[in-house]
Formats: sequence, structure tokens, C-alpha cells
Amino acid sequence: MKFKFEDLICYENEHFLVVNKPAGMASLDDRNDPQNVQKLAKQYFEDLSVCHRLDKETSGCLLLAKGPEAYRHASIQFEKRTIKKVYHAFVNGLTEFRDTKVQLSILPLDKGNVVINREKGKDAETYFTTLENYKFNSLVECRPITGRMHQIRIHLATLKAPIINDEMYGGQILYLSQLKKNFNQKREEDERSIIQRFALHAYALTFDNFLEQITVKADYPKDLQVLSKQLQKYRR
Repeated sequence: MKFKFEDLICYENEHFLVVNKPAGMASLDDRNDPQNVQKLAKQYFEDLSVCHRLDKETSGCLLLAKGPEAYRHASIQFEKRTIKKVYHAFVNGLTEFRDTKVQLSILPLDKGNVVINREKGKDAETYFTTLENYKFNSLVECRPITGRMHQIRIHLATLKAPIINDEMYGGQILYLSQLKKNFNQKREEDERSIIQRFALHAYALTFDNFLEQITVKADYPKDLQVLSKQLQKYRR
């Protein structure tokens, strides 16, 4: 599916721009994905640079800077951890998180995944709050303090609440037949999962745009809207 960069923009001023990154699109240049955010951004405005990255399958708020001065300003904020990020994750299991803190060091592996390693890993800290419980699943707000690779995904796994469809970290595929009683699936058809990627969305981003603190929110894309509606519909 092709996207117009203009359609992705959530916020824009003279220094910064925030897009709602689609799931399945890389943040930075990727040989396997010619339609990455960085490439689309350069076509929109030559001096645009992506300031951080989201996993390819994660949707939501991604900050871009217009020129080197804005990029440095954003980099300092990321380094000092003054940029606030809020993610929404639909997870397996029923949870009761109330500002639950996970501080477990993370070590990247050559296979493209990460593990918890207290001795060799880098410090990683995330806070979790349950927003809603459904029949077998929950919606969780995730607030990472650090920005390690796959941080939210593996920290949720340590809480025994892996993200729906995130098989890399123990998440289970979710099918409509698990939620709906007397589900009628045609015998000749294989049932598809409700969502085709792990259910993680960068919901909000708060940063300093030189003059004031700005908070930008990104609406759920269609696949997460469908997932949310199905979980609410069959919650009993």
C-alpha cells in the first residue's frame, strides 16, 4: 500500500513535524522497504530528518526535525530523557497494572531480538497502567523512560502480559473464534487473525519545540480500530 506523506502528518511547525507512522513501514532507510518514512520525508521537505525510530510493525507518533538545529534540539531531549512517550498495547491476559514499574536491563542479540540480561544489558525502565480489561485481553498504557530496542515488548513479556500477535516475545495470535461464541467458520477457509501484526501503537509524544511543550496524539490506524471494537463487542 502506498502512502502520501502529507496524509501521515499529525503536527507541523517551522522546526518540527510529527507523523502517524503506518505499521509495516520502516522509520529509516531500509533496502527491503523502499517506502520508508525517511525517504518519503525527504521528498516532502529536503531538510527533514527522523529523530528516533519505531519498530517496523509499530504504528504511531514519529518525530522529525526540519534542519540540523532542530535535530540537535531533539537529540538533546532524547539524551536527557525529557521527551515523554506514551504507547498503547493490546496484550494477552487480564491485567491490573497501576503505574507498575519494570526496570530490567536489555541486551540485543544478533538474531534481531533482545533478552533480559542484568550483567551485560543496558538499563531499561518502563511504567505500565491498565486502561481497560476485555474478555481475555487488556489495553495497557506504556510509558518508557529509556528507549531500548524492543523495550516495551520484552518488559510486558516479563509481566506475563505479552502483546497480542507478538510471537517473538510469547504473544499469542488472536482469532475472532476465541471471542465470539458459536463462531461459524467455513470449513474450506483458514481463519485469519483479527490483526496481522503485533498490537502496539505510539499513541502520544510530548516534546519542547523551542517555545513550549507540545503534546501530539496519533489516532489508531484501521487495524487497531477493528481490534478494539471486536474486543469491546465480545468482552462478556
